[in-house]
Amino acid sequence: MYETIISIVIIVVLIVVNGIFSMSELAVVSSRKGKLQKMYNDGKKHAKTAIDLMENPNQFLSTIQIGITLIGILTGAFGGATLSDPLNAIISPYIPYSEIVSTIVVVIITTYLSLVVGELVPKRVALNNPENIAVKVAKWMKLLSKASGPFVVILSKSTNGLLRLMGISHEENNAITEEEIELMIEEGRVEGTIEKEEEDIIKRVFKLDDQKVDMIMTPRNEIVWIDLEDTPEENQNKIIESKRSIFPVASGELDDFIGVVQAKDILSVLFKEEDLEIEDIIKDPLVVPENLEALELVKQFKENKEYVHMSLVVDEFGSLTGLITLNDLLEGIVGDIPGIDETDDPIAIKRNDDSWLIDGRYQIDRFKELFDFDGEFPDEKEDNFTTIAGFILSYCGKIPTDGETFKWDRFCFEIMDMDGHQIDKILVTDLGDKPKYENNEEGETD
Repeated sequence: MYETIISIVIIVVLIVVNGIFSMSELAVVSSRKGKLQKMYNDGKKHAKTAIDLMENPNQFLSTIQIGITLIGILTGAFGGATLSDPLNAIISPYIPYSEIVSTIVVVIITTYLSLVVGELVPKRVALNNPENIAVKVAKWMKLLSKASGPFVVILSKSTNGLLRLMGISHEENNAITEEEIELMIEEGRVEGTIEKEEEDIIKRVFKLDDQKVDMIMTPRNEIVWIDLEDTPEENQNKIIESKRSIFPVASGELDDFIGVVQAKDILSVLFKEEDLEIEDIIKDPLVVPENLEALELVKQFKENKEYVHMSLVVDEFGSLTGLITLNDLLEGIVGDIPGIDETDDPIAIKRNDDSWLIDGRYQIDRFKELFDFDGEFPDEKEDNFTTIAGFILSYCGKIPTDGETFKWDRFCFEIMDMDGHQIDKILVTDLGDKPKYENNEEGETD
C-alpha cells in the first residue's frame, strides 16, 4: 500500500512538471518581444533572459522536448508497472479479465490527468499572460538548458541538418510588418485600449508613407500665384479673393517661379503703411520632385526651418506641377481640417436618393474611406492616378461627355459636368454587392 501511494505521488509530480514544461514552452513562444523589452526596461531583469530564449529557441525547445519525452516515458512506466497490479488485486475477485481492465483503467486515468493537468490547463494559463509567465520561468529554463546541454547540442544539430536537407532555413524572420501592427491596433480597439481616432491616425501614417507628394499636392491648374508682370491692383485683388496664406511668385510663366510670399508679410507691410513691393518680401521656396515620398517631405520641412511650410513640386523636366503645404501633410495623418487654404477642397455631397455628387478632384483614398471600399481600382498603380477623375480617364480610355455613365464593381458613375476637358462633377451610386464589370465589355460606357 505504501509503495502504491508513493507511485501515485510520483505520477502526479511528473504530470505537474510536464504541465510546467508545456506552460513554459507556450509562454515563451507566444510572448511579444516588444512587451518583454518594455518589462526589461522597467527593471525586470529576467525579461532579458526570456528575450534570449525567444531569439535562440533551438536549445530551449530541445530542452523542453527532452523533458516532456522523459516525463511521458516515466509516467507510463510507473502507471503500468506499479498501479495496475494493486488495482488488479482489488478487482480480480469481482471482474473477469481483471489484468486487462486494470491496465485500461490506469491508462485512461493517467492519460486524462496528463491531458488536463499536464497540457490543456497550463497552456491556457500561458496564453492568458504569456509575457509574465515567460519572465518567471526564463531563469529556470535557461539553467535546465545548460544542464541538458550535450543532449540539446545533438538534437539541435540533427534538427538543423534535416532542415538543410529539406531546403528550409532555420533562421527565422521575426520582423514585425505593418499588417501585423494594424491587426494589433484593431485588436486593441476591440478590447477598448485604443481609441478609434488613434487607430485611424496610425493607419493614415502607414498610408501616407506609401504616397508620393504628387498624390496629395494641389495640381498646377488650381494654384493661385502672383505674377510680377501684373499690376499691384491685380495682384492685390487676387490675394483678397483667394483667401490663401501663401502664394508662389513668378514672372510671366508659372514655370519661371521666383519664390513664395506669405500673406502675413504682406499685411505687415500694409500695416506699416509702406509701399508694397512683392520682390522685397519673397522667400526662397522648398522645391521637391513629384516622386518624393510624402513622409520624406515632412522630414525636409523639419530640417529646413528657413523655408516656409509650402513646397513647390516639379517634374523631371523642371516644370512646376503643383504645390503642397504642411497642412496637406497634416490632413493626410489626421483627416480633413477646415482651413483658410482649403476653401475649394473637393467635396462629396450625399443626395436624398443615397447617391453622391463628388468633385472630380476627390482623392481615391478618401473615396475608399467614404464607401468603406477595400479593393483597388483597375490599373491604379500602373497609371498612378490619385483622383476619381483620373480613374475615369484611365478606365474609359477617353475624355467622357456630360451624361455619360458606366458601372464598375459595385458603383455606377455618371458624368454630371465637364469643365472643358476636365471632369468637374460625378454622380456616384453604390449598387451594393454586385459582380464586377456589369458592362458588356470591361471599360465600355453607356
